[in-house]
Amino acid sequence: MQAAANETVFAMAGPTVKIYAHVVTTSAKSGKYSQTMINNQIAAMNKAYNPYTISFTLAGTDFTVNNQWATGSDSTELAMKKALRKGTYADLNLYFVSDLGGGLLGFCYFPTTVSSGSTDFYLDGCVNLADSLPGGTATNYNQGGTAVHESGHWFGLFHVFQGSSCSGSGDMVSDTPIQKTATSGCPSSQDSCPNQSGLDSIHNYMDYSYDQCYTQFTAGQQTRMLQMYSQYRAGK
Repeated sequence: MQAAANETVFAMAGPTVKIYAHVVTTSAKSGKYSQTMINNQIAAMNKAYNPYTISFTLAGTDFTVNNQWATGSDSTELAMKKALRKGTYADLNLYFVSDLGGGLLGFCYFPTTVSSGSTDFYLDGCVNLADSLPGGTATNYNQGGTAVHESGHWFGLFHVFQGSSCSGSGDMVSDTPIQKTATSGCPSSQDSCPNQSGLDSIHNYMDYSYDQCYTQFTAGQQTRMLQMYSQYRAGK
């Protein structure tokens, strides 16, 4: 069964996506994050997505000191992105902010129909805690998995525990087992819906596992990512 899934994965052609990386810090944390950390993040992205025929190239990096923007707050998000965002709707803008509030590791926007220059166009992209970069100080979340996970949303993927229920359509992908509960840590296994087939997707990038636990997407997730990218982003 696994071999068949792999054949499906490798048979589908995917895009090479430009990434614009924006590092935004408070004055107290200026210089804490390096170009090497960004380069290692891009490598982590390619390691995760290349098996699913999606690749990334770094188109540019900028470093900004702004105490308000560094919190990633709703009140300053649009201003920050209007000032920093680059490229088209087909390009991925990753914002690494030093003081993201609310205990969040990151958040991102799903693809939709937008017009260039609209608010939705500017908001597009993923905001990540800068300490989740490879070599950062976010314990258990400093191998680049946060940006990989958030970018999954950018491609149109939901969490594997979407809906927090053992019934319904879940994440809209047929080959991810129904899962009720987000994974915490990196357990040997988890089965939050024992009456449904399959164990929880603890190694899936769209769960909430530790970075060290992340190893895969599925063929169905690949299909959804490529379809959503083609429909909403390609050529835009």
